[in-house]
Amino acid sequence: MIDTKLLLNDFEFVAQKLQVKKVSKELLQELFSIACEYKAQKQKLEELQAFKNSVSKEFATLRAQNKDTDELKAKLDSNKQEMQEAQKKLEKTESALTKISYTIPNLPDSKTPEGEDEHDNREIKKILEPRAFDFEPKEHWELANKNGWIDFEAGVKLAKSRFSVLRGMGARLNRALINFMLDYNQKAGFEAVVTPVIVNKNCLFGTGQLPKFESDMFKIGNQDFEELDSANLQAHELYLISTSEITLTNLYNDTIIPKSELPIMLTAQTPCFRKEAGSAGKDTRGMIRQHQFDKVELVAITTPEQSDFMQEKMLQTASGILQELGLPHRFIQLCGGDLGFSASNTIDIEVWLPGQKCYREISSISNTRDFQARRAKIRYKDEKKNLLVHTLNGSSLAVGRTLIAIMENYQNKDGSIEIPQALQKYL
Repeated sequence: MIDTKLLLNDFEFVAQKLQVKKVSKELLQELFSIACEYKAQKQKLEELQAFKNSVSKEFATLRAQNKDTDELKAKLDSNKQEMQEAQKKLEKTESALTKISYTIPNLPDSKTPEGEDEHDNREIKKILEPRAFDFEPKEHWELANKNGWIDFEAGVKLAKSRFSVLRGMGARLNRALINFMLDYNQKAGFEAVVTPVIVNKNCLFGTGQLPKFESDMFKIGNQDFEELDSANLQAHELYLISTSEITLTNLYNDTIIPKSELPIMLTAQTPCFRKEAGSAGKDTRGMIRQHQFDKVELVAITTPEQSDFMQEKMLQTASGILQELGLPHRFIQLCGGDLGFSASNTIDIEVWLPGQKCYREISSISNTRDFQARRAKIRYKDEKKNLLVHTLNGSSLAVGRTLIAIMENYQNKDGSIEIPQALQKYL
């Protein structure tokens, strides 16, 4: 969540920062008003508590001296009723504050350039020169048909469109890529973790997938929780993960981490599930945009002072994998208008696909600053203070897109495909 203290202290700054993310000033004004009300109610409750503490001491003193305490008892009884009413009002206001706060995206940071959409993104640099073909390179779905690596029709038969089946060398390469990526990430200092691919609502609120992106999530039915009452049922609603960023980050939700344990660097491979609700008609051919796909993820939890360095480390780690595979790619700095909901700064990695004659996204390395930490209640202990951590996440890499990049970049004129040297020992 955004920092409501910042909103109260500098409304115009927050409004200007979030304008590029299409957040209306009216919504922020509503949040501002509720935040002011919450602050006033909290102060009133604290005053009532202070009064109770003071009068209770006086009451105890008089009682010990066997003096009349009726007047003080009446004051304490009245105070107790006032506190109960004030607590109810505060909880109601806090609920309204949280409900709106959950819908507000993160602010772009000072390193993020201004811009409205992907057309305003900036190329940082290119890494490796694309291969010069002496023939017209084919796209991956053409190569898949010839080599029998990917069966798109079988995916439709088993599920629906935008599912696919890997067979033979396609399946072997998919597994090889996962093992290669995990090994590379571990050597770079990231701890390997295996997490569930099913999560509860609390986790999705913590990392920012809910409530905004519920239409893009695959929700699992509640039939296993029929014994629960309706109030508890919602808390036990489960979803298939869209990225292991969710599970890796939420390993530490509602946790205070000793500063000495930071940074925490994690990597995991999971299948990911997305409805792609907002992408109708986009990339309908091939494996670019699937409802189910494998991804190797990087997540870092760190101090604010370390977060910029950690973003660069994660970027170089993901890029290092592509360099080992001999795949040309480039870094793209996203502008404010193209940032994801939770991101404050994002650098995309785009891989060259010669069949499509363009670069396509294969990773996004995002720094969310303290946005997710505030939602998920992740703090670290620094001397006597508990401070919010910074969380970062990034693909390292999308496995299916790496597979098709290999297919297109390593194809021969006869349609056969070479295997990168780095993967051969994994086959």
